[in-house]
Amino acid sequence: MRRVIALTLAIAFAATGCAKQGGSVSSGGNILRAAIFAEPSSLNPLLGTTSAENSLSSLIFDLLVTLDDRGNDIPDLAAVVPTLENGGISRDGRTITYKLRRGVKWQDGKPFTSADVTFSWRAVMNPNNNVIERTGYDKVSFVETPDPYTVVFHLKAPFAPFVDTVFGESDQPFRIIPKHLLGGYANINRVPFNQQPVGTGPFRVVRWYHGDHVELAANPLYFRGAPKLKKILVYTVPDGNTSAAELQSHGIDLILAVTASNFRNLRAISSVRTLLVKQPSYAAAIFNTKHPPLDDVRVRQAIAYAVNEKRIVDNLTYGTATPATADLSDYYWAHDPTLAGYAYDPAKANSLLDQAGWRRETSGMRAKNGKILTLQLTIGAGSQTASQIAIELQSDLRRAGIDLAIKTYSYSLLYATVAMGGIQQTGKFDLTLQVWVSGADPDDSGQWTCKAAPPNGNNISRYCNAAFDSAENAALTHFDRATRKRAYGLTQEMLVKDAPAAFEYYPRARYAMNPALRNFSPNGISEGWNAYLWSL
Repeated sequence: MRRVIALTLAIAFAATGCAKQGGSVSSGGNILRAAIFAEPSSLNPLLGTTSAENSLSSLIFDLLVTLDDRGNDIPDLAAVVPTLENGGISRDGRTITYKLRRGVKWQDGKPFTSADVTFSWRAVMNPNNNVIERTGYDKVSFVETPDPYTVVFHLKAPFAPFVDTVFGESDQPFRIIPKHLLGGYANINRVPFNQQPVGTGPFRVVRWYHGDHVELAANPLYFRGAPKLKKILVYTVPDGNTSAAELQSHGIDLILAVTASNFRNLRAISSVRTLLVKQPSYAAAIFNTKHPPLDDVRVRQAIAYAVNEKRIVDNLTYGTATPATADLSDYYWAHDPTLAGYAYDPAKANSLLDQAGWRRETSGMRAKNGKILTLQLTIGAGSQTASQIAIELQSDLRRAGIDLAIKTYSYSLLYATVAMGGIQQTGKFDLTLQVWVSGADPDDSGQWTCKAAPPNGNNISRYCNAAFDSAENAALTHFDRATRKRAYGLTQEMLVKDAPAAFEYYPRARYAMNPALRNFSPNGISEGWNAYLWSL
């Protein structure tokens, strides 16, 4: 299901040199000044691709179901969260019914109704709209709206992640948009709304000062009550050092994505509050399992044993991440804390390579039939952290007798589609670095199932295991958590055994802020779920 979002990955691995254009402004007047890492491309919540755009959208628009800061589903525009127990999910899992809140108004005063939900689903599915994915939405056969406050989704087949995926806190949270403003367009790619949107959320857009900041004002019509903050000014500050300096000088009050090195420095400053939040994410070196010698599981396992992931966590994330075992992080209820991964063990790495027929030569490097064991690692260009991780991997593998060459590509080429010749999607790599950011549900079928190999999904490792696919199917077609957890336990064990990736660490979301900011408590995917309660 999940898809790597290129610019989200660039956040974790990027180091840029631009400075804030708007200059420093003193805090005060119940106005929050926040910094995001990248200029939005659109303020339409169906067209965003980065976590920065999601942060903005979560202040302006709403979902049907969101999460609290403990990862619990809570109703947003829905009046209740649909479940099997309350009848919102039918016994056969093919009908999902939402009862909507009454009295919700769009920021222009028009009433919010079930017609807006149906229109938003159609907008996601409209092939003329440039949405980044349609997973979950494409499981819907048709939608009924028996009254203005009821929406019924009829599914083609049971899909357990539906509530957390469709207008929920997914890896790409699509929020509800207004039919009365957008219903007349053939597509929504280039419409005035994308610059001056109207939502149902706690803050409305006053003006977008391109290249500098977006000005938001409190929405007095917000259904949970008027926000405590008067305004939020969201500045684009691509350089982490600049945002850190602005925070210390009180030019801004909140950094929404702090680099690991700046987080280390800022948490030692008494006038700054730092916050680490679990998120559904992992960092890994992905193997192309179709490229010899990586088609030999012993070679993949050897590499996993040869990588000192603890050193990477300590030296490159400065302790802001935790070592990974498989792809489901400790954010999830499906995470298995007892699962044993690949602890750093050079002796096991050497033994496995010997078994695979790769013997050390007098040079210390390994060879078979006169051919040196040489692999290529692809990374994004201009990324300091990716380069540092690549150098660590290169050093670890050289000690194991493997020559690892490093090749850089622009992020746009690295993550492009098959049709556009994308390096990962077309399999033009031996190993590649990836940070995967998922959603509230642990569904990972889009990364590892056989049918998800590009161009049909994001299984860039080309991993294929019928037993894995069977367990995934059980997890996706059963709604009870116990059954799903058992299924994901099996998939996690298989990912460790089959090693389609060397899982390195689970990143944490890093924030830094003015200590006077109260009630800021991100849910791991979006920050704005309770933004109406923020105060300064």
